[in-house]
Formats: sequence, C-alpha cells, structure tokens
Amino acid sequence: MTFDVAIVGAGPAGLSAAVVLAEAKLSVVVFDEQEAPGGQIWRAIEARTADGSAGSMGADYAAGADLVRRFRACGAEFRGGSGVWQIEEGFDLYVSRGAHSEIVAARAVLLAVGAQERPTPFPGWTLPGVVTVGAAQTLLKSARQVPSGPLVVAGSGPLPLLYMNQLLAAGRPIAAWLDTTPPISAEAMSRLPAALGGWRDLMKGFSWLRRLSGAGVRRVRGVTSLRAEGEERLRRVAYTTRGGDTGVVEAGQLAVHEGVIPAVQMPLGLGCDVTWRADQRAFVPRCDDGGATSVPGLYVAGDGGGIVGARAACLQGAAAGRAIAHRLGVSVAEDPADAGRLARALAPRAFLDALFPAPRSVPPDETIVCRCEEVTVRQVRIAAATAEAGPNQVKTFTRCGMGPCQGRQCGLTLSAIVAEARGADVGEVGLSTVRPPFRPVTLGEVAALTRRA
Repeated sequence: MTFDVAIVGAGPAGLSAAVVLAEAKLSVVVFDEQEAPGGQIWRAIEARTADGSAGSMGADYAAGADLVRRFRACGAEFRGGSGVWQIEEGFDLYVSRGAHSEIVAARAVLLAVGAQERPTPFPGWTLPGVVTVGAAQTLLKSARQVPSGPLVVAGSGPLPLLYMNQLLAAGRPIAAWLDTTPPISAEAMSRLPAALGGWRDLMKGFSWLRRLSGAGVRRVRGVTSLRAEGEERLRRVAYTTRGGDTGVVEAGQLAVHEGVIPAVQMPLGLGCDVTWRADQRAFVPRCDDGGATSVPGLYVAGDGGGIVGARAACLQGAAAGRAIAHRLGVSVAEDPADAGRLARALAPRAFLDALFPAPRSVPPDETIVCRCEEVTVRQVRIAAATAEAGPNQVKTFTRCGMGPCQGRQCGLTLSAIVAEARGADVGEVGLSTVRPPFRPVTLGEVAALTRRA
C-alpha cells in the first residue's frame, strides 16, 4: 500500500502531526530510530510514566505522556527502531530495521527530525569520559545512568541547567559548572520585554539557577576556552576565563553543551532551499507557516526548521498536519487559539538566542575537527587556504565529513574554518553537499530491500 503521509521523527512535532492526520482519516506511518515514541525530549516517557518516575525528570518531561497516549490511540502506524536512509521523489522512503530493509511509498512526507547539539570541538574532546550534555541526559532518561567519578559540566544555555537540576534530583553531586555564557548584551536586554510573554519559561530558568546555588554547586563564570586532559581517559579539565584567569578541575566525566542546531542533513540531501539564520548561527530549511519546503509535498516541523522548543514544536507539528491534509484534499478545522499559544511559546526565543549566543571562535590548530577521519583544524585550515576552496573542496582534500556521521558533527566547524580563511561569514560559505544514504547502511541492508506490498 501507499501511505497518505510518512513522518520521520516521533518527537513533539511528529507526534502532533500524526494525531491531526490520523484523526482526519488519512493513513499515516511514523518512523523513528528509537523503539518507543517521544523523541529526545520525551525519551522513555512511557516506561517512566508506568513506574511513576516521570515526575523526577521535571514537569515538562512528564507532560509528554499525554501526547504519546493520544498518538498510540489515534490509529497511525508507528515503526520504531527504524532508520530512514534515503527518500526519492514521489515519495519512496528507504527504511532499515535491523538487517531488514524496505521501500515504503507515501503521498507526502513530514520531516520532524528535531535538533542536534552544536558541535564545539576543543582540545581533548575525543577523550573517553567527555560527552555532550544531551548524550548524558539520554543515559539518565533511558538507562537511569548517572556519571561516575567527579562530574564537570561546561557550556551554556538552558539544557545544562535542566540536566544539572535533574542530577541533583537523582542525588548526584556536581564537581563544577564551567559557565561559558558571555556577559548579557545590549541586544539581549532589548529583547527581554518581548520575552515576558513567556514569563513562565523564564521563571523556570531562574528556579533552576536558584536550586544550583542552594545546592552549593561551584560555578566558574566567564569561561572562554576548555582543554580536556588525561592519558587514556579524562582526568582533569583546564580552563581559561574572560579575565585571563586559568584553573584545573579534577574530573572523571565532562559534559559539554553550547546550544542546539536544526538537523538539516535530510532537507539538504533532498534539495530543499536552506538559509542561514544569524540569530541562531545555524542553517535552516526555508518553510512557510505550514511547514511546506521548496520541494512539493515535503514538509518540516519543529526544531528541524529552526530551534523553537517542545511546546512550539507541538503546535508547528499540528499546523503541518493540517497543511498536509489540505494538500491531500481533506479539510481539518483549526483551533483559533493556536496562534496565541504559538506566540507565547516563541516569546522567549529571541531573548534566549541573544542571551546564550553560539561561540564564534575556531578551535586551536591541534584540535580534531572530524572524529571519524581524525582530521585536525590545522589540516582544514591549510586546505581552506587554497584559492577559492569551499567546504566541498576542503572535504575532498581532507576527508573531513566523509566518515559515518557524514558531516553532522564536523560540517558546521568545517564551514566556520573556511569562512575564517576567506574573511567571510559562515552563511556566505554554506555547508558541504549532503548525499544519501543519510545514515550508515550495510551492503546487506541494501541487498535485502523489498517494496512494501
């Protein structure tokens, strides 16, 4: 059969869209690499709700249980543990689950793939014991695992605050918080009045800060550079502050975070128009209010179209569901209150983007940029110095971005180094070309392809 709609991603946006579409009596299939719905934000929500532990992860996490229940009951087909590695016009989706692969047809496709943590290489970031805050939080949500040994959290933004509060709730002490947030700028202050429309979210952030202070977490402000040190694994973290002070913290685990960026690999690989958002220092697909991209029948919703947060992603997913239904000839009533809800959910975003700006500096020469191919900043700089060399040429010269992650973890840094060499902005340089497969796939999976009948 051909599904009316295929949705890639079972997070807030994907689930919300699926409910709208299924309730409109359209056939819907939802693919996600996780075995259960919820996405990163609500990972393992069903298991934690069942045993009563969802509340320990915070109210925003527990709130996801209701949408997951509605999704389970709506009639959409959920195919967990499935990786979509190619989409062809028409649409044909190439999907693998384990060793089995198949081609699934759909009349329209919604990409609700969310965001990824911003890659921020620094010396020693490849040492065992160094992880991102998002990865550490995934272990806490799904495996209830907390780091062993002295834990240092470094970076800025809401996610480290939330994660540290979740650790405190789990009884896990924090050795130090190396805060890289710069002094509040005039631009951030100018955006504060508009952000007050989402004052509840702002107060939530202040409460996280108060809890960390009350727990006696050591906070080092104004950190501008990090170095993870150790022989075979992480032993300590060296840092420098904006004022020129230096220090070393003993560490068994280091969790780092410098914000998130939209996951644009699929839109790029499918030929969607992509633009540079200077306020979020990230590339985003061009979409209208209903999520329609420049490719007819292909839609994007949630953080994959620009960082908006879970509540706004739910509303954008529902809007995309209505737009897709309309495209397929089915009328879906719109809730007049949704516009106000979306405005309130987005109110703090511009303020937060200015309060926690993405770092602009390029790491030192010895830093590994591409972990897959072990390419250093110096190698990329040398290649970028070649006349007219762009991201694609540098990728060819150095193999930076040719490993299993296919540039997800190094592509933005590669473009930043090329931009520095040219004296240009990253938005002018662009990203290297993305080609399918969108995830590593074995020859056995390709050979096992079948078309779903």
